[in-house]
Amino acid sequence: MPTQQAAPAASTHARVLTVLRAVSQGSGVQGVLDLTRSTGIPDSTVHRILQAGVEARTVDQVSRGRYRPGPAVIEMALQAMTSVPAAADVQRMLDDLQRNTGGVVMLFTVTGFGGLRRLCTDYTLGDRDPESLGALTSIGSMPRSLRVGAAGRVILAHLPTHMQEAVFAEDLPQPQTPGAIRDEAVLLASLADIRRRGFAIGRQEALVGWDAIAAPVMWGSTVMGSIGLGMPAEEMTGDLREVIRRTCDAARAMSLVAAGQMAV
Repeated sequence: MPTQQAAPAASTHARVLTVLRAVSQGSGVQGVLDLTRSTGIPDSTVHRILQAGVEARTVDQVSRGRYRPGPAVIEMALQAMTSVPAAADVQRMLDDLQRNTGGVVMLFTVTGFGGLRRLCTDYTLGDRDPESLGALTSIGSMPRSLRVGAAGRVILAHLPTHMQEAVFAEDLPQPQTPGAIRDEAVLLASLADIRRRGFAIGRQEALVGWDAIAAPVMWGSTVMGSIGLGMPAEEMTGDLREVIRRTCDAARAMSLVAAGQMAV
């Protein structure tokens, strides 16, 4: 009888990656049977992969038979996000957008600590008086909901479904601004529109008296954050095609730099 050949190494590697990806895509902790159902891989194989992941710190065992992504995954993500672009390059790109539009430009990144939020990590005000901006300058002081504001919704629109569902489960933040989208059906429709058009417009959505345009910063198909252009509502009127184009171009350029596909 012919001897049975061992499965190709690539098949084993693919299974490992499939299980690790399934662990990261789940909602909360998962058991072996949960992962077997989602991957189609036998439970004995899933268990061996998980145990190897615990040793490598890519998987965290929180209780008997229950797992979640481990600390090594965070380390890899942080290393990937800090590799490019350099801080000076980011500031230069934001400054260019500010000079070409006259608005306040902010860079938001996604943070998952305590729930998915957006956090302003860099900004430029141009020659606007900081004291005249009022509450706008407080936007960068703490994480903000992805449900509110053009900069948040443009990130939310490009998150995987299971991450979107976690955000949808949150209560709408208080206080509510005039342009805040309160109806979930309207919010879902706005996300589809963002994916189709490539940008979002917020009308006094995150802050009273201020409108915004935002576009996503991507690494391939993964959203890293967004660039938001804010202006007083009375200034963001008329034909917005040029400021929209410049905002989208800046986000697209930063996406290419982040992915290592363009030098600054």
